[in-house]
Amino acid sequence: MALMITDDCINCDVCEPECPNDAIYMGAEIYEINPDKCTECVGHFDEPQCQQVCPVSCIPFNPDVRETKDQLFAKFELLQIAKA
Repeated sequence: MALMITDDCINCDVCEPECPNDAIYMGAEIYEINPDKCTECVGHFDEPQCQQVCPVSCIPFNPDVRETKDQLFAKFELLQIAKA
């Protein structure tokens, strides 16, 4: 699963710089996560970094975007190739 940011977001800006895939961006009113870039930090860290730093715990797993660890790692590899 990719992660998502709920309406509880307080726009504190701490999650965006923690994302190694640049998946987090400022939306119309709150921060949002691009599910095509979110790997839940698979390939980078053991835990999603945005969840670790969020002071209001508003970054749950997105139930609409379900992916296995293998799928997340494959997405990580594709994103790394695109960065090169």
